[in-house]
Amino acid sequence: MKKVGITIVVILLALLVFKGKLEGFFFKKENIGRILVVDNSDAIVQGISRVGCQHLSVEILTGKYKNSKIEVNNLLSGSMEYDEFYEKDDKVLIAVRENDGKLDGKVLSLLRIEKIGVLALIFVGLLIIYARKVGVQSLLSFVGSVVIIWEYLIPALKKGENVFIITIFTLILLSALIIFLVAGFTKKGTSAFLGTMSGLFVTATLTFLFGDTFKIDGMNQPLAQSLVFSSAMGINILNIFYSAIMIGASGAAMDIAMDMTATIQELKYHNPEINRKDLIKSGFNVGRSVIGTMTTTLLLAYSGGFLTLLILFLERDTTIMQILNMKLVVSEIIKIIIGSIGLVVVAPITTYIASFIYSMEKFNKKI
Repeated sequence: MKKVGITIVVILLALLVFKGKLEGFFFKKENIGRILVVDNSDAIVQGISRVGCQHLSVEILTGKYKNSKIEVNNLLSGSMEYDEFYEKDDKVLIAVRENDGKLDGKVLSLLRIEKIGVLALIFVGLLIIYARKVGVQSLLSFVGSVVIIWEYLIPALKKGENVFIITIFTLILLSALIIFLVAGFTKKGTSAFLGTMSGLFVTATLTFLFGDTFKIDGMNQPLAQSLVFSSAMGINILNIFYSAIMIGASGAAMDIAMDMTATIQELKYHNPEINRKDLIKSGFNVGRSVIGTMTTTLLLAYSGGFLTLLILFLERDTTIMQILNMKLVVSEIIKIIIGSIGLVVVAPITTYIASFIYSMEKFNKKI
């Protein structure tokens, strides 16, 4: 019954947030267009980069100006990170406005949401087919997490006040939402939540104690400089970096906590007479294997986003000593190490908690 209540709350929260925003974000501010003609006469190709301007003729496919045709320019700065180079029949996202009775606009990007939607549907379908009821609950927890992060955490971080405390509070709320929605208010949910909290406590403590000792300013994060300037220097980007460490580590900690709790649950289910000592011993054996691979998973997850940088290091024959002392690299090392310490702590603590809860007589009737 309580799980149903949480589900209803998540759905109502999502509807409340997105009801007034779907129209604003998808039907008023942007339109979908199709490029009819491309004129590259003023676009200069320099190696693999392009500078100059594309002259585009675009047909509007949606919104108030549907079926209208407008001429727009696509400026190319030579920055391959941000420039878009369009071709005929490309679908694009375009902002259109009427100025003195004449339409003009700006092409914002290629339209990629359709392909994202296809991948998302494949994921949702496979998740529901395999996990069934739990899969639906996990999707609801995902929606609820997006709402909390976008509507509460991001605006709070933007204000720049009490960032550390706000992040911890948000992660507690997210952990409770995700775990109890998926596992319910059961022994499994309680054990996983308490185990996750242990990891969050350790991660927050390490970040607070050792963060400043590395003398990192947080400017290594994507678009950090643009954010600082756009906020008129009102955001402490270092605090945002600390928040990123805790957020990244909390997901892995939650995963480990649920794995260990599920292990103890299965052991108790198939052998109700097993004592607490044997539960702990078996849980430790499983935990060692899980941690052994999860720590490497963190390394792969973080390093995967920096493959180009690693190749650049090799290309320039950068020494290991130089690499390990670079601000950008050290920032990622901090995330990996603090996250890994959190995992190492979560596994045994969750095992102890779950073994204690599942060994209590009054809990034995309901696994």
